[in-house]
Amino acid sequence: MVSTVSKQKLYATRIDLSEDLRAKIVGILNQTLAATLDLKTQTKQAHWNVKGMDFYQLHLLFDEMAGELEEYTDLVAERVTALAGTAMGTARVAAAESILPEYALEAVSGAEHITALADRYSLYAKHLREAIDTTDELGDADTADLYTEISRTIDKRLWFLEAHLVG
Repeated sequence: MVSTVSKQKLYATRIDLSEDLRAKIVGILNQTLAATLDLKTQTKQAHWNVKGMDFYQLHLLFDEMAGELEEYTDLVAERVTALAGTAMGTARVAAAESILPEYALEAVSGAEHITALADRYSLYAKHLREAIDTTDELGDADTADLYTEISRTIDKRLWFLEAHLVG
């Protein structure tokens, strides 16, 4: 089966990156878009369903984290289109193409949600670092910089999540 994000029609552009290079970068970006959309919805799942003594604190934290991810979906999708590609951002594409495992819908406690999100943020952070390296090696400093910007916040959020698990 051919991945949806790898089937890419590119449009004409005056950007000084070759079509072959842009196709590779757009494929990476669309993989990131799928994972970002998936992580955002999984973070909202935690936001809606967390219960327990830390409910309010975690409810607010998870909502703030989902809001950041929403901004990143826009940044990534707009970079795809700036490179004359098509942003593959539907829920069905995200579900089919995401690198993340499915969320445990039975999670209730703060600890269950924090652990699940920490696991997913860790996978997403790894993907971002690999994308930084790959897009830099391909000669697209702008996309590598975009990934670096996102990576810093994701690492910070992973730290926040893991801090709850200590002790």
